[in-house]
Amino acid sequence: MSLPLPPLELRQLVGPTEERFFDNPGGGPVFPQLPVEACEAVLDFGCGCGRLARQLIQQRPRPRRYLGIDLHAGMIRWCQRNLQPQAPGFEFQHHDVFNRGLNPAGADVVQPFPAGPGEFSLVLAWSVFTHVNQEQAEFYLREAARVLRPDGVLLATFFLFDKGEFPMMQSFQNALFINETDPSNAVIFDRAWLPAAAAATGLTLTAARPPRIRGYQWLLQLRPARAGLEAVALPADEAPRGSLPPPLMPADAERLGRE
Repeated sequence: MSLPLPPLELRQLVGPTEERFFDNPGGGPVFPQLPVEACEAVLDFGCGCGRLARQLIQQRPRPRRYLGIDLHAGMIRWCQRNLQPQAPGFEFQHHDVFNRGLNPAGADVVQPFPAGPGEFSLVLAWSVFTHVNQEQAEFYLREAARVLRPDGVLLATFFLFDKGEFPMMQSFQNALFINETDPSNAVIFDRAWLPAAAAATGLTLTAARPPRIRGYQWLLQLRPARAGLEAVALPADEAPRGSLPPPLMPADAERLGRE
């Protein structure tokens, strides 16, 4: 199957731009750490211009149902025109929430997922919780718990730090920001807050892959809480130090892909 590749201007908004990050030519599992049935019904929260969607379309078997949502209208429009027609069961919707760089006209800070309880076997949140504040993170963890099946899984990335090294922080403050103009540029959460927040929203942390660069993206699996499901402890972050800054938003980022 020949699938269009998102234009460079849209790929630059989501980070990696090389085609290999959008491609799955062999059709293998996009998430080999999960059982095959986990990909039956996928909600891709923050789908961007279709990086994971494009890989899942090529996966064999592909998801029977896929719903991608994103706050950037131009990226959703591109996916609707170029990916949705080629993949029965795949759908893309605009998640119209406020973001200073990508959707400044959005009226709401959060919105419920456009899905009913227990509709999805997998919720993806790749590079999403790294760009929301604490209130938004707790809201969307709760939403993930709501739309997941009892045996479903949330696969999400987070930046984590140890609040114990910041004695000036209040007990209710659990996030750090790197950009005073646009706090959503990158958000880092306290590692002790995360499992507690997950439990409070009906989720249990069941697997954690530490980052490859110290302090960078953790890959976490969270599942709906149930009797007998034990939480895992976050391992130490012993990755080497390095630098991989998030992309800076161009001044016209919200208009890209709309025309």
